[in-house]
Amino acid sequence: MERDIEAEAQERAARRDEAVRAAVEQGLLGPHAAVLGLLDVTGIQQSAAALRAAFDAVVPSGTPVLHAFAVKATPLVPVLRLLHEAGLGAEVASPGELALARAAGVPAERTVLDAPAKTLAELREALALGIAVNADNPQELDRLDSLVRPHSPEGVGGAPTTPLRSPLGIRINPQIGGGSIGATSTATATSKFGVGLRDEGAREWVVRAFLERPWLTRLHAHTGSQGIPMPLLARGVAETYALAEEINARAGRRQVDTLDIGGGLSVDFSSEVAAPTYEQYARVLADQVPGLFDGRYGLVTEFGRSLMARHGTVVARVEYAKSTGGRRIAVTHAGVQVATRTVYAPEAWPLRIAAYDAKGRPRTGPEVVQDVAGPACFSGDLLAEARVLPALEQGDYAAALDTGAYYFAHHYAYNSLVRPGIYGFAPDGAGGVAFAAVREPQTVAEVVAESGGAHAGALTTLRVSGSR
Repeated sequence: MERDIEAEAQERAARRDEAVRAAVEQGLLGPHAAVLGLLDVTGIQQSAAALRAAFDAVVPSGTPVLHAFAVKATPLVPVLRLLHEAGLGAEVASPGELALARAAGVPAERTVLDAPAKTLAELREALALGIAVNADNPQELDRLDSLVRPHSPEGVGGAPTTPLRSPLGIRINPQIGGGSIGATSTATATSKFGVGLRDEGAREWVVRAFLERPWLTRLHAHTGSQGIPMPLLARGVAETYALAEEINARAGRRQVDTLDIGGGLSVDFSSEVAAPTYEQYARVLADQVPGLFDGRYGLVTEFGRSLMARHGTVVARVEYAKSTGGRRIAVTHAGVQVATRTVYAPEAWPLRIAAYDAKGRPRTGPEVVQDVAGPACFSGDLLAEARVLPALEQGDYAAALDTGAYYFAHHYAYNSLVRPGIYGFAPDGAGGVAFAAVREPQTVAEVVAESGGAHAGALTTLRVSGSR
């Protein structure tokens, strides 16, 4: 049954409003703490449940399905732990992300490594831990050969004498085109990811790679994320499925047993309503690629932004409210350091802004055209330009909505601005709001330490040869 997404949107907005008010009342926001990130624990849990339910509705009982959260979207250990307890795994793309997933308690068998530039040491670690690996290119497959070979007395093509703990596969690029944002389109003709399936000889190379290596059992493709329409996502999955069918037909057995179909469901940043939904996407896949859900293939998904974006909010105090050239400007403490993509590419990454008064209540009153500016020292540091909002005054708060993915967890150290604190929130059971620290606010002393404070005299001790 289709969830009431309108009602969910209203409930989510109400929880957010209560959290902002409570953050001010409890002293998490104020003159001494001018910017913070909020994470809606209830909303995160609901998104995870909706994802699992959507695929459970179309996948036969007993079919293995791993929903591996794309750690890059929100690389915070408490978030990964929450999602793990909600039944999700982790998709990692660096040693750091792998370390975060392990710190959160995500088991190796529920972790997938997809980095495009894996070192030999990273591959060796993944195989030792039993983490699934998707090889990005022929050279990386050569490295896997060298690591698998000691397990096989017959060389590359032989079955390992000791079972490999890691499921291994190849990432392909179906080269079916991009969406509305080039930077997040990963199935273009020249994308840096995977083996370009339409390049001359590439498809046959992929098939032969599987036929020569019985330990290759997975096929992976990811068409892109934000700005990719659902029909294009489905087409990428269909191309992957068709190739798996071809490999298995030529192998004469079900060698490819798992399809990693990536993530990529877009978020509508112009609306509170979360659409498209996982239910809609699963139905499109069932219609366009029916064999995907007949029980012959295990599935892996790698959703990130669509799971987390709606459930994060950056709230910043208005330090000054002024007017220049007839335009009102609210100068806040949130800008390029927490919303880098929006500041540098506002057309592709616009954010909704909510206005709150000094007590954290939704701001009312006449709406005016105004800019919401950040603290960085360049004129383009704007969260929103020429936005119609209730007039923000000094001491009020501006909230950047839908920032739970790729925003405040990806700090950009422009002007050596400190990283904001991040807090999860949930109802306290007594009509109020309870908060838990996810990441403590960074201190100025920590900024100095990260900037080489312990080595202040390092360069002055060096002398150019022949100088005095």
